[in-house]
Amino acid sequence: MFDIIIALKETLERVIKLSKIKIFGLGGLAENGKNCYVIEIDDSIFVFDCGLKYASSSLLGIDYIMPDFSYLVKNKKRIKGIFITHGHSENMGSVSDLVGALPDIKIYATKFTKFVLEEHGVEDKNIIEIKPHKKITFDNNVSIFPISVSHSIPDALMYVVNTKDGAICYSGDFVIDPTMLGAYDMDLGKIAYVGKQGVLCLLCESSFSERHGHTSPNHRLEEYFKDIIKHNEKRIIFSLLPYHLYTINDIFNAARNTHRKIVIMGKKLQNVVNFAVKEKYLNIEEGIIGDLSNINDDNVILLVSDERANAYANVSKILHGYDKYITAKESDTVVFAEPRYDSNEKMLVKLENDLAKFGCNVVSLPKDKIILHHPSSEDIMLMIKLVQPKYYMPVKGEYRYMVNNAQFAYRLGIPKDNIILKQNGDIVEFVDGKLIESNEQIKVNDVLIDGISSEDIGELVIKDREMLSENGIVLISATISKKDKVLLVGPEVTTRGFIYVKDSADLIEEIKKICEAIIIRNITPTFVDYNKIKVEIREELSNFLYEETECKPMIIAVVQEV
Repeated sequence: MFDIIIALKETLERVIKLSKIKIFGLGGLAENGKNCYVIEIDDSIFVFDCGLKYASSSLLGIDYIMPDFSYLVKNKKRIKGIFITHGHSENMGSVSDLVGALPDIKIYATKFTKFVLEEHGVEDKNIIEIKPHKKITFDNNVSIFPISVSHSIPDALMYVVNTKDGAICYSGDFVIDPTMLGAYDMDLGKIAYVGKQGVLCLLCESSFSERHGHTSPNHRLEEYFKDIIKHNEKRIIFSLLPYHLYTINDIFNAARNTHRKIVIMGKKLQNVVNFAVKEKYLNIEEGIIGDLSNINDDNVILLVSDERANAYANVSKILHGYDKYITAKESDTVVFAEPRYDSNEKMLVKLENDLAKFGCNVVSLPKDKIILHHPSSEDIMLMIKLVQPKYYMPVKGEYRYMVNNAQFAYRLGIPKDNIILKQNGDIVEFVDGKLIESNEQIKVNDVLIDGISSEDIGELVIKDREMLSENGIVLISATISKKDKVLLVGPEVTTRGFIYVKDSADLIEEIKKICEAIIIRNITPTFVDYNKIKVEIREELSNFLYEETECKPMIIAVVQEV
């Protein structure tokens, strides 16, 4: 008996000492944007990035999509912090919403990322400013080491989570380019050093894994912009994203010594440039920045920016005469200094056509320039070689891109069983440094945001909007006497987006007859079954209208008593 007790005690001690690590995505797996990855080490939770995804036109009226934070709210006491890689919306756009749900949460970010967070409404009290290559220590021998990487925004990071079973690395967004210096520098030496110390798992981005070769030098735009400025003597309007500071820097460098003034349009872009100049992220020629008095000069350069959620809105305003300050001229050259994104490519093509019809010279990035500051196939493989992970997990990107990414790891000798392809909510579990089979899942949903509301719109609302957009609406209204239980007014028929009433008088009369019959048969001298009336109107009218028109409009019945 004593031997059994000792054996049970030893077994219990071994179980207690087991180190458990879980990795899963609340967003960012098998999709572009909404990046949010959770690493659980024993009882501690570390969250990396908290982004949003811009909605496609198929999600009618939805502006952007956030991760579902239910799991984080439920486990808020275990969260050690949110670690942001850089200041792009896909990686930090949902932070303010998370802070709303968890007011005491700590956000770890570098100086420029902190500035962007504050511009998006996150208060200073929630943000802990960190520096690259300064270790952050937590309980249970866990530490996080941020390493600088090159991207289109300053102070971008990858994170190394040090555990007793080895390091877990999250690459963030990066491009390998030795010419990017200062706040854009990538410390390849430190990344290689981490690889030599032993890396358990690497999470690496997949967004442009289908592109062959190295990204560099195709992402360098300074010479390209110089050529545009050289060959267009009249006013040039650059349309860009406000936080792609490296692109803004390329425009300023391209305009150096050309005797042109650059006018920055819009408060947000002005704030970004002012902060960048103040903190020496942006070094510009003295006297190059103009003001509103220069906007109609022949040789001026205008910088106009929009968020991706409302892409090209300011250029469209200028073209159609709605801008407060700028009026379009036929002599203008309009340069779209950002790549075409899937969500707004149709919009851009239409705007380019409209500008061409007006007479403007339109310039868009050529195909070999459309990839900006993300790794192509050779860059990803170089990262894998430097880090030398035991396990490899592609993240960030459509599933086919993650599969491409996984194939690079296999080509470099990582065993197939050590390559992890998952979707949002799927849990990757390590016990004592070994990957184990796990069918556990975290419930994840898309939170659909319309306008400034932070409430989830929900799928039912989207279905209603789809129905309205495709087939329109039919509204039936009627009034019944509360005292006499007789039909006083109606039924009246109102349609929107379904048929043109003046050309469909016979159909409207038939709709009225059907509804009147339904109402009358559900009225008794003592009781009116309003609910049954509404249900029968929807059902019978829906069948009738489909037989007559092969359309299924939304039917709303409003029956009241007076």
